[in-house]
Amino acid sequence: MSDRIDFLEKLLNAPGPSGFEVNPARVWREEAETFADRVWTDVTGNSIAGLNPEGSPRVMLAGHIDEIGLQVTHIDDAGFLFFDEIGGWDSQVLVGQRVKVLAGPGTIPGVIGKKPIHLLKKEEQAKATKTKDLWVDLGCTSAEEVGDLGVRVGDPMVLDAGLVQLAGDRIASRAIDNRIGAYVVLEALRLLSAEPPQAATMAVATVQEEIAYTGGGARSSAFALEPDVALVVDVTFSTDVPDIEKKELGEHKIGGGPVLSRGSAAHPVVFSRLVEAAEAEGVDFTIQAAPKATRTDADGIHLVRMGVPTGLVSVPNRYMHSPNEVVSLGDLQSTAQLLAAFIRRLGPDTDFTPH
Repeated sequence: MSDRIDFLEKLLNAPGPSGFEVNPARVWREEAETFADRVWTDVTGNSIAGLNPEGSPRVMLAGHIDEIGLQVTHIDDAGFLFFDEIGGWDSQVLVGQRVKVLAGPGTIPGVIGKKPIHLLKKEEQAKATKTKDLWVDLGCTSAEEVGDLGVRVGDPMVLDAGLVQLAGDRIASRAIDNRIGAYVVLEALRLLSAEPPQAATMAVATVQEEIAYTGGGARSSAFALEPDVALVVDVTFSTDVPDIEKKELGEHKIGGGPVLSRGSAAHPVVFSRLVEAAEAEGVDFTIQAAPKATRTDADGIHLVRMGVPTGLVSVPNRYMHSPNEVVSLGDLQSTAQLLAAFIRRLGPDTDFTPH
Protein backbone atom coordinates (compact mmCIF):
# COMPACT_ATOMS: atom_id res chain seq x y z
CA MET A 1 0.00 0.00 0.00
CA SER A 2 2.95 2.35 0.62
CA ASP A 3 3.67 2.62 -3.09
CA ARG A 4 0.03 3.63 -3.64
CA ILE A 5 0.41 6.40 -1.04
CA ASP A 6 3.59 7.54 -2.75
CA PHE A 7 1.73 7.81 -6.05
CA LEU A 8 -1.19 9.65 -4.41
CA GLU A 9 1.17 12.11 -2.74
CA LYS A 10 3.01 12.75 -5.99
CA LEU A 11 -0.31 13.29 -7.77
CA LEU A 12 -1.70 15.69 -5.13
CA ASN A 13 1.52 17.67 -4.87
CA ALA A 14 1.74 18.26 -8.64
CA PRO A 15 0.36 21.78 -9.29
CA GLY A 16 -2.36 21.86 -11.94
CA PRO A 17 -5.34 24.23 -11.74
CA SER A 18 -8.13 24.16 -14.33
CA GLY A 19 -6.77 24.85 -17.79
CA PHE A 20 -3.20 24.13 -16.66
CA GLU A 21 -3.34 20.43 -15.73
CA VAL A 22 -0.23 19.17 -17.55
CA ASN A 23 1.84 18.41 -14.41
CA PRO A 24 -0.59 16.07 -12.59
CA ALA A 25 -1.75 14.62 -15.92
CA ARG A 26 1.82 13.60 -16.70
CA VAL A 27 2.16 11.93 -13.29
CA TRP A 28 -1.13 10.08 -13.85
CA ARG A 29 -0.14 8.79 -17.29
CA GLU A 30 3.26 7.62 -16.12
CA GLU A 31 1.58 5.51 -13.45
CA ALA A 32 -1.05 4.21 -15.88
CA GLU A 33 1.64 3.05 -18.29
CA THR A 34 2.83 0.50 -15.74
CA PHE A 35 -0.28 -1.68 -16.19
CA ALA A 36 -2.78 -0.33 -18.78
CA ASP A 37 -3.02 -1.72 -22.32
CA ARG A 38 -2.93 1.76 -23.81
CA VAL A 39 -2.40 5.28 -22.44
CA TRP A 40 -2.95 8.47 -24.39
CA THR A 41 -4.03 12.11 -24.16
CA ASP A 42 -6.34 14.18 -26.35
CA VAL A 43 -6.21 17.76 -27.60
CA THR A 44 -8.32 18.99 -24.66
CA GLY A 45 -5.77 17.59 -22.20
CA ASN A 46 -7.76 14.62 -20.92
CA SER A 47 -5.60 11.58 -20.11
CA ILE A 48 -7.01 8.14 -20.90
CA ALA A 49 -5.87 4.67 -19.85
CA GLY A 50 -7.54 1.70 -21.56
CA LEU A 51 -7.93 -1.95 -20.64
CA ASN A 52 -9.30 -4.71 -22.88
CA PRO A 53 -10.17 -2.26 -25.69
CA GLU A 54 -12.07 -4.84 -27.78
CA GLY A 55 -14.35 -5.86 -24.89
CA SER A 56 -18.04 -5.13 -24.39
CA PRO A 57 -19.72 -3.08 -23.05
CA ARG A 58 -17.57 0.04 -23.19
CA VAL A 59 -17.13 1.62 -19.75
CA MET A 60 -15.84 5.10 -18.97
CA LEU A 61 -14.49 5.90 -15.50
CA ALA A 62 -14.05 9.65 -15.00
CA GLY A 63 -12.32 11.63 -12.26
CA HIS A 64 -11.27 15.22 -12.87
CA ILE A 65 -7.61 15.98 -12.32
CA ASP A 66 -7.79 19.78 -12.15
CA GLU A 67 -7.88 21.81 -8.94
CA ILE A 68 -8.99 25.31 -8.04
CA GLY A 69 -6.24 27.91 -8.22
CA LEU A 70 -5.37 31.51 -9.01
CA GLN A 71 -4.17 33.41 -12.07
CA VAL A 72 -2.02 36.53 -12.41
CA THR A 73 -4.03 39.42 -13.86
CA HIS A 74 -1.62 42.35 -13.32
CA ILE A 75 1.95 43.07 -12.23
CA ASP A 76 2.50 46.56 -10.85
CA ASP A 77 5.65 48.67 -11.01
CA ALA A 78 6.67 47.64 -7.47
CA GLY A 79 6.61 43.94 -8.41
CA PHE A 80 3.37 42.89 -6.69
CA LEU A 81 1.11 40.40 -8.47
CA PHE A 82 -2.65 40.82 -8.53
CA PHE A 83 -4.82 37.84 -9.32
CA ASP A 84 -8.24 36.36 -9.92
CA GLU A 85 -9.70 33.00 -8.92
CA ILE A 86 -9.68 29.84 -11.01
CA GLY A 87 -12.77 28.04 -9.70
CA GLY A 88 -14.77 28.70 -6.58
CA TRP A 89 -12.83 30.05 -3.59
CA ASP A 90 -13.80 31.26 -0.17
CA SER A 91 -11.45 34.24 -0.28
CA GLN A 92 -11.06 34.12 3.52
CA VAL A 93 -8.83 31.05 3.27
CA LEU A 94 -6.43 32.85 0.91
CA VAL A 95 -5.21 35.36 3.46
CA GLY A 96 -1.60 34.76 4.51
CA GLN A 97 -1.12 31.65 2.37
CA ARG A 98 2.03 30.69 0.52
CA VAL A 99 1.70 30.10 -3.22
CA LYS A 100 3.56 28.52 -6.08
CA VAL A 101 3.49 30.44 -9.36
CA LEU A 102 3.70 28.14 -12.37
CA ALA A 103 6.18 30.03 -14.51
CA GLY A 104 7.58 28.06 -17.45
CA PRO A 105 8.86 24.63 -16.47
CA GLY A 106 9.23 25.46 -12.77
CA THR A 107 7.48 27.18 -9.88
CA ILE A 108 8.24 30.44 -8.10
CA PRO A 109 7.39 30.79 -4.38
CA GLY A 110 5.37 33.71 -3.11
CA VAL A 111 3.09 34.80 -0.28
CA ILE A 112 -0.37 36.36 -0.36
CA GLY A 113 -0.34 39.81 1.21
CA LYS A 114 -3.05 41.92 2.79
CA LYS A 115 -3.19 45.20 4.74
CA PRO A 116 -2.42 44.37 8.44
CA ILE A 117 -5.37 44.35 10.82
CA HIS A 118 -3.74 47.21 12.76
CA LEU A 119 -4.20 49.49 9.75
CA LEU A 120 -7.79 48.54 8.95
CA LYS A 121 -10.56 50.88 9.94
CA LYS A 122 -13.06 49.48 12.42
CA GLU A 123 -15.74 49.05 9.79
CA GLU A 124 -13.24 47.31 7.50
CA GLN A 125 -12.35 44.77 10.18
CA ALA A 126 -15.94 43.51 10.24
CA LYS A 127 -16.05 42.92 6.48
CA ALA A 128 -15.06 39.74 4.69
CA THR A 129 -11.83 39.97 2.72
CA LYS A 130 -12.28 40.06 -1.04
CA THR A 131 -9.84 38.63 -3.55
CA LYS A 132 -9.39 42.11 -5.03
CA ASP A 133 -7.98 43.24 -1.65
CA LEU A 134 -5.11 40.75 -1.86
CA TRP A 135 -1.84 40.49 -3.77
CA VAL A 136 1.12 38.14 -4.13
CA ASP A 137 4.59 39.14 -2.97
CA LEU A 138 7.50 37.31 -4.63
CA GLY A 139 10.08 39.40 -2.80
CA CYS A 140 10.74 41.44 -5.93
CA THR A 141 11.16 45.22 -6.00
CA SER A 142 10.05 45.94 -9.58
CA ALA A 143 8.07 44.56 -12.49
CA GLU A 144 11.36 44.02 -14.31
CA GLU A 145 12.61 41.79 -11.51
CA VAL A 146 9.38 39.77 -11.71
CA GLY A 147 9.95 39.40 -15.44
CA ASP A 148 13.50 38.19 -14.82
CA LEU A 149 12.01 35.32 -12.80
CA GLY A 150 9.97 34.33 -15.84
CA VAL A 151 6.63 35.38 -14.33
CA ARG A 152 4.08 37.10 -16.54
CA VAL A 153 0.39 37.93 -16.71
CA GLY A 154 -1.73 34.81 -17.16
CA ASP A 155 0.51 32.52 -15.15
CA PRO A 156 -1.46 30.22 -12.83
CA MET A 157 -0.82 29.71 -9.13
CA VAL A 158 -1.70 27.12 -6.50
CA LEU A 159 -1.54 27.33 -2.74
CA ASP A 160 1.58 25.69 -1.32
CA ALA A 161 -0.14 23.01 0.80
CA GLY A 162 1.00 19.47 0.08
CA LEU A 163 -0.19 16.17 1.52
CA VAL A 164 0.11 15.51 5.24
CA GLN A 165 -0.97 12.34 7.04
CA LEU A 166 -3.27 12.91 10.00
CA ALA A 167 -4.36 10.45 12.69
CA GLY A 168 -5.63 7.07 11.56
CA ASP A 169 -6.01 6.74 7.79
CA ARG A 170 -6.84 10.37 7.13
CA ILE A 171 -4.90 12.75 4.94
CA ALA A 172 -5.09 16.49 4.33
CA SER A 173 -4.03 18.33 1.18
CA ARG A 174 -5.02 20.88 -1.40
CA ALA A 175 -6.35 19.44 -4.68
CA ILE A 176 -8.18 16.53 -3.04
CA ASP A 177 -11.16 17.91 -4.99
CA ASN A 178 -10.87 16.10 -7.21
CA ARG A 179 -7.47 14.63 -7.88
CA ILE A 180 -8.49 11.76 -5.64
CA GLY A 181 -11.18 11.01 -8.25
CA ALA A 182 -8.51 10.64 -10.93
CA TYR A 183 -6.57 8.49 -8.47
CA VAL A 184 -9.54 6.23 -7.69
CA VAL A 185 -10.50 5.54 -11.31
CA LEU A 186 -6.91 4.56 -12.05
CA GLU A 187 -6.80 2.34 -8.96
CA ALA A 188 -10.00 0.64 -10.14
CA LEU A 189 -8.33 0.01 -13.50
CA ARG A 190 -5.31 -1.41 -11.68
CA LEU A 191 -7.53 -3.84 -9.77
CA LEU A 192 -9.16 -4.93 -13.03
CA SER A 193 -5.82 -5.38 -14.81
CA ALA A 194 -4.98 -8.45 -12.69
CA GLU A 195 -7.85 -10.30 -14.41
CA PRO A 196 -9.33 -8.19 -17.21
CA PRO A 197 -13.14 -8.14 -17.30
CA GLN A 198 -15.37 -8.66 -20.35
CA ALA A 199 -15.91 -4.91 -20.57
CA ALA A 200 -13.63 -2.51 -22.37
CA THR A 201 -12.69 -0.07 -19.63
CA MET A 202 -11.29 3.44 -20.05
CA ALA A 203 -10.17 5.46 -17.02
CA VAL A 204 -10.14 9.18 -17.80
CA ALA A 205 -8.43 11.96 -15.86
CA THR A 206 -10.63 14.80 -17.10
CA VAL A 207 -9.71 18.48 -17.23
CA GLN A 208 -11.41 21.82 -16.50
CA GLU A 209 -14.24 20.50 -14.32
CA GLU A 210 -13.92 23.35 -11.82
CA ILE A 211 -14.57 25.98 -14.49
CA ALA A 212 -16.64 23.97 -16.97
CA TYR A 213 -20.26 24.94 -16.73
CA THR A 214 -21.02 22.89 -19.86
CA GLY A 215 -19.02 19.74 -19.15
CA GLY A 216 -15.39 20.56 -19.93
CA GLY A 217 -13.09 17.65 -20.69
CA ALA A 218 -15.66 15.15 -19.47
CA ARG A 219 -18.01 16.03 -22.30
CA SER A 220 -15.37 15.92 -25.05
CA SER A 221 -13.86 12.64 -23.83
CA ALA A 222 -17.26 10.98 -23.50
CA PHE A 223 -18.09 12.07 -27.07
CA ALA A 224 -14.85 10.54 -28.36
CA LEU A 225 -14.96 7.29 -26.34
CA GLU A 226 -18.66 6.54 -26.96
CA PRO A 227 -19.16 4.60 -23.68
CA ASP A 228 -22.15 2.35 -23.07
CA VAL A 229 -21.99 3.31 -19.38
CA ALA A 230 -20.00 5.82 -17.33
CA LEU A 231 -19.07 6.08 -13.67
CA VAL A 232 -17.93 9.45 -12.30
CA VAL A 233 -15.88 9.72 -9.12
CA ASP A 234 -15.86 13.03 -7.26
CA VAL A 235 -16.00 14.30 -3.67
CA THR A 236 -19.03 15.28 -1.66
CA PHE A 237 -19.53 17.11 1.61
CA SER A 238 -18.73 15.11 4.73
CA THR A 239 -21.49 16.02 7.17
CA ASP A 240 -19.76 14.71 10.32
CA VAL A 241 -18.38 18.14 11.29
CA PRO A 242 -20.02 20.93 13.30
CA ASP A 243 -22.74 23.16 11.85
CA ILE A 244 -23.57 21.07 8.76
CA GLU A 245 -27.27 20.69 7.96
CA LYS A 246 -27.91 16.98 7.49
CA LYS A 247 -31.54 17.58 6.58
CA GLU A 248 -30.31 19.17 3.36
CA LEU A 249 -27.22 17.12 2.57
CA GLY A 250 -27.80 13.75 4.21
CA GLU A 251 -25.52 11.90 6.61
CA HIS A 252 -22.12 11.07 5.13
CA LYS A 253 -19.00 10.64 7.24
CA ILE A 254 -15.33 10.10 6.62
CA GLY A 255 -14.63 6.39 6.82
CA GLY A 256 -18.25 5.58 6.00
CA GLY A 257 -17.50 4.46 2.47
CA PRO A 258 -18.54 5.84 -0.92
CA VAL A 259 -21.67 7.93 -1.46
CA LEU A 260 -24.03 6.90 -4.28
CA SER A 261 -26.02 9.63 -6.00
CA ARG A 262 -29.70 9.29 -6.91
CA GLY A 263 -31.59 11.60 -9.25
CA SER A 264 -30.50 14.18 -11.80
CA ALA A 265 -27.64 12.78 -13.92
CA ALA A 266 -27.51 9.48 -12.01
CA HIS A 267 -29.11 6.75 -14.11
CA PRO A 268 -31.52 4.51 -12.13
CA VAL A 269 -30.24 1.21 -13.57
CA VAL A 270 -26.62 2.19 -12.92
CA PHE A 271 -27.53 3.19 -9.37
CA SER A 272 -29.24 -0.16 -8.76
CA ARG A 273 -26.27 -2.10 -10.11
CA LEU A 274 -23.89 -0.06 -7.94
CA VAL A 275 -25.96 -0.96 -4.87
CA GLU A 276 -25.95 -4.64 -5.85
CA ALA A 277 -22.17 -4.61 -6.33
CA ALA A 278 -21.58 -2.81 -3.03
CA GLU A 279 -23.75 -5.26 -1.10
CA ALA A 280 -22.12 -8.26 -2.77
CA GLU A 281 -18.63 -6.95 -1.94
CA GLY A 282 -19.51 -5.85 1.59
CA VAL A 283 -18.68 -2.20 0.81
CA ASP A 284 -20.37 0.26 3.17
CA PHE A 285 -22.07 3.15 1.40
CA THR A 286 -24.56 5.97 1.87
CA ILE A 287 -27.01 7.54 -0.57
CA GLN A 288 -27.23 11.20 -1.55
CA ALA A 289 -30.20 12.84 -3.28
CA ALA A 290 -29.47 14.95 -6.36
CA PRO A 291 -32.84 16.49 -7.28
CA LYS A 292 -31.30 19.05 -9.66
CA ALA A 293 -27.69 19.09 -10.91
CA THR A 294 -24.89 16.99 -9.41
CA ARG A 295 -22.34 19.76 -10.12
CA THR A 296 -19.88 17.09 -11.27
CA ASP A 297 -18.63 15.62 -14.54
CA ALA A 298 -21.77 13.45 -14.55
CA ASP A 299 -23.74 16.50 -15.71
CA GLY A 300 -21.45 16.80 -18.74
CA ILE A 301 -21.50 13.09 -19.65
CA HIS A 302 -25.00 11.73 -19.27
CA LEU A 303 -26.55 13.54 -22.28
CA VAL A 304 -23.64 13.11 -24.72
CA ARG A 305 -24.66 11.70 -28.12
CA MET A 306 -27.83 9.59 -27.56
CA GLY A 307 -27.35 9.57 -23.79
CA VAL A 308 -24.92 7.71 -21.54
CA PRO A 309 -26.18 5.74 -18.52
CA THR A 310 -24.12 7.41 -15.80
CA GLY A 311 -23.48 6.79 -12.13
CA LEU A 312 -21.93 9.17 -9.60
CA VAL A 313 -19.84 7.74 -6.75
CA SER A 314 -18.49 10.30 -4.30
CA VAL A 315 -15.94 10.30 -1.49
CA PRO A 316 -16.82 12.19 1.73
CA ASN A 317 -14.55 15.24 2.00
CA ARG A 318 -14.11 17.75 4.82
CA TYR A 319 -13.27 21.45 4.23
CA MET A 320 -13.92 21.41 0.47
CA HIS A 321 -12.23 24.09 -1.64
CA SER A 322 -9.68 24.87 1.03
CA PRO A 323 -5.89 24.30 1.28
CA ASN A 324 -6.54 21.40 3.69
CA GLU A 325 -9.29 19.13 2.46
CA VAL A 326 -9.52 15.89 4.47
CA VAL A 327 -10.47 12.38 3.31
CA SER A 328 -10.02 8.78 4.46
CA LEU A 329 -7.63 6.50 2.58
CA GLY A 330 -10.00 3.64 3.37
CA ASP A 331 -12.78 5.42 1.50
CA LEU A 332 -10.54 5.76 -1.55
CA GLN A 333 -9.75 2.06 -1.46
CA SER A 334 -13.37 0.95 -1.00
CA THR A 335 -14.52 3.26 -3.81
CA ALA A 336 -11.98 1.73 -6.21
CA GLN A 337 -13.10 -1.73 -5.06
CA LEU A 338 -16.75 -0.85 -5.78
CA LEU A 339 -15.98 0.42 -9.28
CA ALA A 340 -14.04 -2.73 -10.12
CA ALA A 341 -16.84 -4.95 -8.77
CA PHE A 342 -19.45 -3.05 -10.80
CA ILE A 343 -17.46 -3.56 -14.01
CA ARG A 344 -16.78 -7.25 -13.38
CA ARG A 345 -20.54 -7.85 -13.26
CA LEU A 346 -21.05 -6.44 -16.77
CA GLY A 347 -21.26 -8.48 -19.97
CA PRO A 348 -22.04 -7.92 -23.65
CA ASP A 349 -25.73 -8.48 -22.97
CA THR A 350 -26.03 -5.98 -20.11
CA ASP A 351 -29.03 -3.71 -20.70
CA PHE A 352 -29.25 -0.29 -19.08
CA THR A 353 -32.67 0.62 -20.46
CA PRO A 354 -35.02 1.58 -17.60
CA HIS A 355 -38.16 -0.55 -17.37
